[in-house]
Amino acid sequence: MVRVTRMLAVGMVAAPLLAACATIPPAEQPVTVTGSITYRERIALPPTARVEIALADVSLADAPSTTVARQSFTADGRQVPFAFSLTVDQRQLDPRHSYAVSARISDASGRLMFITDTRNNVPFDGRRVIDMGMLMLVKTH
Repeated sequence: MVRVTRMLAVGMVAAPLLAACATIPPAEQPVTVTGSITYRERIALPPTARVEIALADVSLADAPSTTVARQSFTADGRQVPFAFSLTVDQRQLDPRHSYAVSARISDASGRLMFITDTRNNVPFDGRRVIDMGMLMLVKTH
């Protein structure tokens, strides 16, 4: 009888713990998109130049893209190429959608200097790290 009572007591304590485990969301599944950006012109960037790289959902042709991940920083006297690394949770990505990386460099006043002018599709195919290689920017003025 004592043994049965003890088993019931353990079961009553363990049941809520097991139920709590069932409500914990699945672990984060990070995917990292890496690469670097550069441009062909032999022009030095001002130290205050602003560099922005974005991963966006570009699925809808008649709607603005939705940014999924972004990295931005000031050049601080450094020059191209600039490496980038964008990390996103795999669960945020819809396998039916299209994603692309874009980049831009602006001066301190926000005036656009360089930008990617081609679509750089990201092949989310189950890998945890996707290397986009070198992305080329073009001069805007």
